[in-house]
Amino acid sequence: MSPDPTRRPAVAWALIAPSLLLAVAIIGYPFYTIVNHSLHEISRFGAVRGFTGLANFQQVLADPVFGQVVWRTLQWTVCVVGGTILVSIPVSLVLQRDFYGRGLARTIVMLPWAVSLTMTAIVWRWAFNDQYGMVNASLGSLGLISGPISWLANGQMAFWVEVGVGILVSVPFTVTIFLGGLSSVPTDIYEAADMEGASSWQQFRRLTLPLLRPFINMAIVLNVIYVFNSFPIIWIMTQGGPDNATHIMVTYLYQLGFRLGRPGEAAAISLMMLALLLTFTIIYARLQGRAGSGSGAEGSAA
Repeated sequence: MSPDPTRRPAVAWALIAPSLLLAVAIIGYPFYTIVNHSLHEISRFGAVRGFTGLANFQQVLADPVFGQVVWRTLQWTVCVVGGTILVSIPVSLVLQRDFYGRGLARTIVMLPWAVSLTMTAIVWRWAFNDQYGMVNASLGSLGLISGPISWLANGQMAFWVEVGVGILVSVPFTVTIFLGGLSSVPTDIYEAADMEGASSWQQFRRLTLPLLRPFINMAIVLNVIYVFNSFPIIWIMTQGGPDNATHIMVTYLYQLGFRLGRPGEAAAISLMMLALLLTFTIIYARLQGRAGSGSGAEGSAA
């Protein structure tokens, strides 16, 4: 006797219900807490007081520092993600080739990924120290600078130093994604291209990039999420200073919530960050969907 097919959905829901309820609890309770805090007056010790509505959001938006922080967050995200993609593509192409010592080269590239982001930021803070840092010592021994440079004392310079560190720590993960994509590309298409006389640049532009597009899209989305919420690099190297010149939204949120005793405003900023990430993901997914349908239509027309 065959089982009743109408019971299958109920059985499936019963099987996944425990894990589903656990996931809802883990995600739902913190989200409810953040929304509740953003709509109430919260003491610096976390005690919920009177309902204030959107007052926390209004205070955040009226803060002149917050506008600069949002703009710097966009700069940080675009520069780190864009730089990571530009560096990772040629690195992955080199590591995909068969050469002596390729395994060692791949290990060296992946090493920053094995070290915690906190320890990496501490090492780079030491390296850029103006008195005993490795960077000033190396540049001075090469005769490139005449005296020590205070890399992290100047806000503009410190921010771009942190962007460089952000690119460095993001490359291993992105290279791993691209190597997975390159390993799935059939080699016979390159052999055919060689026989047709295509140059290396033509093969890269006409074959490699289109075949890597799904992996590039994946790397962009994941890196935007990670970099947008990246806390240790900026906080450990400069703590958002000097004079709030290197703050991004997540470090500014931490300062408001845990140093200045304004957790309600910090909760409001966290919801703004969530809204920005959701907006980016939806827009990017739609743009890529239109690009994919457009290229498919062109291919069918051809």
